[in-house]
Amino acid sequence: MRDGAWRVASGDADLARRAADALAAVIGPPGFQELLPGLVRLEHLREALAVLALATARTHGHVAWFLASASHALTPVLQWRALTADPDHAFGTIPPTTTELADAEHAIRHLHTALTHFPAETGDGEANGSDSVDSEQRGTVPGQP
Repeated sequence: MRDGAWRVASGDADLARRAADALAAVIGPPGFQELLPGLVRLEHLREALAVLALATARTHGHVAWFLASASHALTPVLQWRALTADPDHAFGTIPPTTTELADAEHAIRHLHTALTHFPAETGDGEANGSDSVDSEQRGTVPGQP
């Protein structure tokens, strides 16, 4: 984005900002998640993955690839469980450590910051922070109007 290698259409920039807002709503500020039980923290991380999956489904090209890479980096969340289980019946899931939960939450906050800085391309091919929206074609991100 910064070196002009790829441009972000205004609809994609809007989608990225809406995804960022949804991620912020799910994860909250630093220190918030640590007050919650592990089960709720894991729920929130899974909701963040759902936000990314839906946003990825609603775009193509570089933005989709960026969102898909972020989702891929967070796939360990899908192997975590918060409930005790007999290893033979846990489908390969493992309980996450407190550090792993905190690291995933921190990564989502960083992703939120990156998504809020996606510049939109103007009609002249230049990127800016334009709010022109193609929302009817893009749909919405969970948790957003």
